[in-house]
Amino acid sequence: MKKTITFLLVLPVMFLIYSCGKKTLPSAAALEVPVLAVVQQDVRLESEYTGQTYGEADIQINPRVDGTIESLNFQEGNLVNKGQLLYTIDPLPFQNKVDVAKGSLAQAQANMAKAKSDLDMIEPLSKINAVSQRELVAARSTYDAAKASIEAAEASLNNAKIELGYCRITAPISGLIGISKVRVGDYTKPGLMSILNTISDLSKIRVRFTISEQEYLRIFRAITTENSSLKGAGKSITLKLSDGTTYPHIGQLSIVDREIDPTTGAMTFEASFPNPEKLLRPGQYVKVLVVTDVRNKALLIPQRAVIEMQGISQVYILGDSSKVQMKIITTGPTFKDAYVVEDGLTAGDKIALGGTQLLRNGTVITPKQTDWQPGIPGQKTAPTK
Repeated sequence: MKKTITFLLVLPVMFLIYSCGKKTLPSAAALEVPVLAVVQQDVRLESEYTGQTYGEADIQINPRVDGTIESLNFQEGNLVNKGQLLYTIDPLPFQNKVDVAKGSLAQAQANMAKAKSDLDMIEPLSKINAVSQRELVAARSTYDAAKASIEAAEASLNNAKIELGYCRITAPISGLIGISKVRVGDYTKPGLMSILNTISDLSKIRVRFTISEQEYLRIFRAITTENSSLKGAGKSITLKLSDGTTYPHIGQLSIVDREIDPTTGAMTFEASFPNPEKLLRPGQYVKVLVVTDVRNKALLIPQRAVIEMQGISQVYILGDSSKVQMKIITTGPTFKDAYVVEDGLTAGDKIALGGTQLLRNGTVITPKQTDWQPGIPGQKTAPTK
């Protein structure tokens, strides 16, 4: 009986303690997620090609006579002016040729003087039949031969002087000269493989790149279409350098090759770029960006908003009651940091940026309206996880 009474007295106390210790759990707050509207605008889509740079003129310096290099008269890697002395080749053998040619000319002149004197003496005598016609003809022939010998001697002398002049190698253009392939004391001789140095005119830079035959046909048809929006695209070509930066000057298409290379199936193009700072040098590899397509009223979304899984592109669409729904879309080419959406979205849709594993179909979020335009930095708003 006492145990029963004790239990009845303790039970209300335990119930009271349990009731006081119980707390009501607050409902979880909706996840705050950046939301932006699909952007609709006209875009000019660029294709990227690998190109190589060349100087406006890249002139190889080759010797035109053989001999020993006597001097280098320039600072390697510096600018040189047209006509500036670059190399000298030992002139002694060629000076000897000049001296020999001068001697031959002097002898030929002496021979002609004697032949002229003999002819002048025989001609009056032949008129009075004091000498035979045979002697007159012989005198005239000797004079003509002496005259021809002078012309040959003068030609030999001029040729010897030209060869002597080749011992002084001067700059054919103004530009930047490279590192010399020879040093003082090296022996050099004429030939395609005997390159002493190269001078490049860097006032402009030429960039050569290739386009596949299929791409060329597509672009050609698009450009030749009436009222084509691609006309003039060749006057606005941009470059990306090897460090990922964009070259600050715009170039334009200057040359299109006459043929498609049958070994590669590609056509060579060349664009010209101003180079006032001399930043670009021959031999660099660059990315050439050429406008090859124009999309009017294209739908654009950030690339980071797209969830790719097994080749399927998906985005979260903001629906009624702030619920998100996953939707499959078809993405087209990239434009700056955006995708062109070809199917699955409309201009009025709002999408939630990805970056969280908490989003599911039907998830209620707190939308954080975000302004975004393609290619403008400083718009990376990270969603709250």
